[in-house]
Amino acid sequence: MSDPGRQRLLTYADYAALPDDGHRYQLLEGELVMTPSPDRWHQHVSIRLGSELLNHVQVCGLGEAFAAPLDVTLDDRNVVQPDILFVSNERSGILQGDRVIGAPDLCVEILSPGTERIDRVRKLELYARFGVTHYWIVDLDARTIEEYVLAGDVYRARSITAYDAPFRPAALPGFEFRLSVVGSPDGA
Repeated sequence: MSDPGRQRLLTYADYAALPDDGHRYQLLEGELVMTPSPDRWHQHVSIRLGSELLNHVQVCGLGEAFAAPLDVTLDDRNVVQPDILFVSNERSGILQGDRVIGAPDLCVEILSPGTERIDRVRKLELYARFGVTHYWIVDLDARTIEEYVLAGDVYRARSITAYDAPFRPAALPGFEFRLSVVGSPDGA
């Protein structure tokens, strides 16, 4: 007899069968999590950082970059939609059909008020467990980019880059980005 108070854990098949209701969902440890629509500044940062990342990986012939929404299936109970992700040529086999099946080389999350705990705790643990070698967190409130690199099965902070400083990540030699080029929500 099942516990009526216990929520049934979902699988990828359940997730894939959801009707398109206009919301963004993710599956975290079998729990369906709705992601609120990002605000305008989040979108602006996402499109600018994603465009520069895409341009860099294309010019250098490194692989492919994508922006949400794109399903990344880590296993049958974990389907995430990072704001931005990168898959190297060496790992291009994980690009299957209309989704990614396996761990990208890089996942980027841009914090929003409703997603900070998920991005800093749940996704950080998931990405490390499934072998995403590089994880960036863009903290719009602190106006920083945090770079984490997988060391064994946990992330180590490599850098925290301030708003006006050049962000030069280990994952992509030659890539540089300044959060200040995007501006700020108040137009500053």
